[in-house]
Amino acid sequence: MNTATGTTYNLSFLDAAERLRKIVTRTPLTFNQSLSKKYECNVFLKREDLQVVRSYKLRGAYNMMSSLPAEELNKGVVCASAGNHAQGFAYSCKKLNVKGVVFMPIITPKQKVTQTKMFGEDFIEIKLTGDTFDDCAVAAKQYTEENKMIFIPPFDDYRIIEGQGTVGVEILEDFPSSFGGGIDYLFVPVGGGGLSAGVGSYFKTYSPKTKIIGVEPEGAPSMFEALKAGHPVTLDSIERFVDGAAVKRIGDITFSICKDVLDDMRLVPEGKICSTILKLYNEDAIVAEPAGAMSIAVLDDFASAIKGKNIVCIVSGSNNDIDRMQEIKERSLQYEGLKHYFLISFAQRPGALKEFVNNVLGPTDDITRFEYMQKTNKENGPALVGIELQSREDYDLLLAKLKASHIGFNEINKNDQLFGYLI
Repeated sequence: MNTATGTTYNLSFLDAAERLRKIVTRTPLTFNQSLSKKYECNVFLKREDLQVVRSYKLRGAYNMMSSLPAEELNKGVVCASAGNHAQGFAYSCKKLNVKGVVFMPIITPKQKVTQTKMFGEDFIEIKLTGDTFDDCAVAAKQYTEENKMIFIPPFDDYRIIEGQGTVGVEILEDFPSSFGGGIDYLFVPVGGGGLSAGVGSYFKTYSPKTKIIGVEPEGAPSMFEALKAGHPVTLDSIERFVDGAAVKRIGDITFSICKDVLDDMRLVPEGKICSTILKLYNEDAIVAEPAGAMSIAVLDDFASAIKGKNIVCIVSGSNNDIDRMQEIKERSLQYEGLKHYFLISFAQRPGALKEFVNNVLGPTDDITRFEYMQKTNKENGPALVGIELQSREDYDLLLAKLKASHIGFNEINKNDQLFGYLI
């Protein structure tokens, strides 16, 4: 039983699992060889990226919608989402044969709009409204009231939490008994908190010894800040790169549960998440979205604690637009210290660039970006130069050579306004 905002609701995860049994894919719990070897422990991945809509979000949406009385469901349903919740909602509408309206921000990538329509077919209508998700959500709720329909929230409802919690039911049922001692650590990505509240509640009842670790991106620490404050807080601004976890304010209900079931809450840099996405693809052929990779990206922080233990990481989704891969690689290289940008002042004479290449760059350094316009009436002209290194240790040598060359330069870092233009 959980109480929040004056409402008491008995979470019945096994009933939810039965409702979902013929709708969702029972995703595999797989032993991962490379991660297990790296961390000297037994790492299992719960592959919700292989779900029918490529994320766990279907579970909550269908559980809530299928729990509604027929007279309410027949009024039609509404949601606001630019991603996974919209797709789970759309698929649920099709399976329940009910009319649904999806509100998405105008800036939503075409690929996500197309995918949502594909899952919902003729049962859904998509309305592109507002420049931000917050604008979109306001419009969706207003539309719901005006048309006397039912709003299906992305995370802050007990029936949503109940559905997401069935991920935990499957993990405990499928964890192999041959690995004695059960699950020591469970790493859960946190956005609005529905998954962590649901899985955390189930584990605290049926596997109380398991340490449950929530993971958020550094740029959107809504649960982290709420736990620190003791109540949900609205962040002034967030980094939206990890779009599946880019939430300004955690849910009131999800917070009331997570504060009791999470043993720890950690933040991971967006660049590290990008490096994890690339490693998962290159080493295991796993295509994870940024939010889906968070539970693995945080493992370095627990390397000593998890040694010799049984751990599970939830890979929550794989709705990753291929057009984002260049940005993911760029962010990864910068996080790893392998990519740097400079504004370099070159003398306006023949051979200046050749001298820079020969005297400043190391044998494995590579110029990956060069933008320059010759200034005929000036002695020097600035150039934007992107340099990729083979090793992080090469950076100090590069700086030393730049200084020794007496070439004027400024390094562009993430705090500079120009940095946003580069990636």
